[in-house]
Amino acid sequence: MPDKTFTFGYSRFSLLGALVNSIVLIGGSLFILSEAIPRILNPESVKPLGMMYFAIGGIIINGLAVLKLKRGESLNERVVSWHLLEDVLGWVAVLIVSIVLMFKDIPILDPLLSITITVYVLYNVVKNMKSVLKVFLQGVPEHLSIGYIEKKIYENTKIKSIYHTHIWSLDGQKNMLSTHVVVSNEARKEEIINIKNSIRDLMEEEEIKHVTVEIDYENEIKEAE
Repeated sequence: MPDKTFTFGYSRFSLLGALVNSIVLIGGSLFILSEAIPRILNPESVKPLGMMYFAIGGIIINGLAVLKLKRGESLNERVVSWHLLEDVLGWVAVLIVSIVLMFKDIPILDPLLSITITVYVLYNVVKNMKSVLKVFLQGVPEHLSIGYIEKKIYENTKIKSIYHTHIWSLDGQKNMLSTHVVVSNEARKEEIINIKNSIRDLMEEEEIKHVTVEIDYENEIKEAE
């Protein structure tokens, strides 16, 4: 809920969590790679039976957590899901290696699978981190464009022109818009109210929840010029 300190509420704390989780995941992935790559040159012997038991437990626990978070749509939930998925895939790799090692001694499989899974997770985490940073920097949401929004407002309301339109997302889900629209000098209060309500309805169709409309009269623009 909004308060006097955080007037937009605490939605961006989730975004901050997504950024921190992304950094942790990237750091953890790089650490895993630094450990796994040397082991390709010097593979170590392992106990396959113990590995298998641990792997089954890890898959069950982390798999349930992934299924629970899979329904989430926030950036933070997506990043945490990748963190848990990394754990699941890691345990799957351990399980596969343990089964193979029970029949054949190929210890190099463990670091090879670790590297493959880590690179896959790292790629997706970096991609999600780019989305997080775009929201932090108040970029226009992926599915929207300034040109399209301005055209939609202009063609569906009784305005003369539209400018200074800004669209951004608060947390990757709550989209916001501010814009200036120019109306005729004869526009009355009721007409301006209708224009504002129409713009809000149009933006609701585009999943933009918070709309700020600044009204300018034609003569104001001419005087400014």
